[in-house]
Amino acid sequence: MDQQEILSRISAMVETERALRDRIGAEESGGEEERAQLAALERELNQCWDLLRQRRAKSEFGQNPDEATVRPSSQVEQYRS
Repeated sequence: MDQQEILSRISAMVETERALRDRIGAEESGGEEERAQLAALERELNQCWDLLRQRRAKSEFGQNPDEATVRPSSQVEQYRS
């Protein structure tokens, strides 16, 4: 996946995340299923951001960005801002 594909995926996921948050916030269907879906989406979104950062760092330092890999969500979720 190249940088543009990752950015497109992130944009689509952010739109889905907003829609889920709106539904949960409006209590239209703020059930456990929507909350679980949102949590899974957030994990996947964090992985995409991490992959994008890896690719950019590799490019910046003259390495092949295609060597960046998706890290497990358990690893990505442990990062601190």
